[in-house]
Amino acid sequence: MSRCLCAGILIGVLGGSVMALAEELPREAVLPLSVAVKAANAALEKCKADGWKVGVAVVDRGGIVRVLLRGDGAGPHTADSSARKAYTAASLGRTTSEVGELMVKYPHLHELGKMNERVLILGGGMPIEIGGEIVGGIGVGGAPGTQLDDACAQAGLDAIGAVSKLQKK
Repeated sequence: MSRCLCAGILIGVLGGSVMALAEELPREAVLPLSVAVKAANAALEKCKADGWKVGVAVVDRGGIVRVLLRGDGAGPHTADSSARKAYTAASLGRTTSEVGELMVKYPHLHELGKMNERVLILGGGMPIEIGGEIVGGIGVGGAPGTQLDDACAQAGLDAIGAVSKLQKK
């Protein structure tokens, strides 16, 4: 009888400790695949409507590609550049255009571009911010100008209700 009672108490104590620990774990919003697909499609359609042949990538908060689209006629480099722009935006929490402007203003920031081989500091990448959290990034590559890549990426953000990242001039 005492063995059963001791075992019951031990399970209760350990079970309570595990429950308390689980409650203390941080919670993070996750970018659902359906939302990532919607953003990528909207960005691709915006560029297509404007006559640009681009690649679009959406990554999660950890920089892992969730969606990669290469529009008809887009160059093979656009798949890589869009994924790297999305990664950079998600990782740094800023648009890649903004980071580029900061690097011009503060030359010591050039080292940001050398953090790893996935970073690409060239306009067209934007963090995806929903509910006050960065949940991923979107990158567009292939339009004839980074401001055009930015406009298409912003269309992707708009389609999913994410915080606007396009700077007002």
